[in-house]
Amino acid sequence: MLGVLRRAIVYLLLIVAAVISVFPFCWMIVSSTNTAADVLKGKATFGDALWTNIVNFFTQVDVLRIFWNSAFLAIVGTVLTLAVSSLAGYGFEMFRSRVREKIFGVLLLMLSIPFAALMVPLFVMMANLKLINTYTAIILPTIASIFMIFYFRQATKAFPSELRDAARIDGLKEWQIFLHIYLPVMRSTYAAAVIIVFMANWNNYLWPLIVLQTNEQKTITLVIQSLSSAYYPDFGVVMVGTILATLPTLIIFFLLQRRFVEGMLGAVK
Repeated sequence: MLGVLRRAIVYLLLIVAAVISVFPFCWMIVSSTNTAADVLKGKATFGDALWTNIVNFFTQVDVLRIFWNSAFLAIVGTVLTLAVSSLAGYGFEMFRSRVREKIFGVLLLMLSIPFAALMVPLFVMMANLKLINTYTAIILPTIASIFMIFYFRQATKAFPSELRDAARIDGLKEWQIFLHIYLPVMRSTYAAAVIIVFMANWNNYLWPLIVLQTNEQKTITLVIQSLSSAYYPDFGVVMVGTILATLPTLIIFFLLQRRFVEGMLGAVK
């Protein structure tokens, strides 16, 4: 009886957590079908303004351009971040030295520095390099992600050392071991990293807001913010834009969902 009660409480808590998690997304979908006045009133039922909101959004926003801007930054940033972070994580775990743990400890210590403390030095650095209002200024600070280096190093601990030893006996060089053995074995880890890094780059807001100074280069997050900060914001249009901005991350997550779970659990096959 006690076990049944305990299980019922667990399932009840899970249901409550699921409702809390899903409610904002459901509210976003419902609000996209209503007018701004209905959204302000808190109307929780579907309306008939969806098509009007879609037309207004595509009229006010150059959708193809802003999606291209966001996709370019997210894809290029993800590829470069995974390349650098996985190499660094692999190197930290595979190559031993006296100062390895000290350097890694300093990197972890740098995780405690908030981005707000780095904005001004980063901006000055990018200004001196004449990279303000360029995508390079957005991508460069994100390439060497300390969190992803830590993530790949921890995942590499599960990499079978026998495979690396066998590859060395067969005459493979270190870069060949990384490309032909490490990458295929750690594909679940990479899938989880793709989701994490892509979502972070796609939803990046503060740094692009500071660096990008022309409307032609703005991303979807900046455009949605500008729509919501208008004098009379049309919340129905804002919700349509938010749904469209959410779709790419949802698609990538569902495509890599199984690999994501394996990667977060440290599965190595």
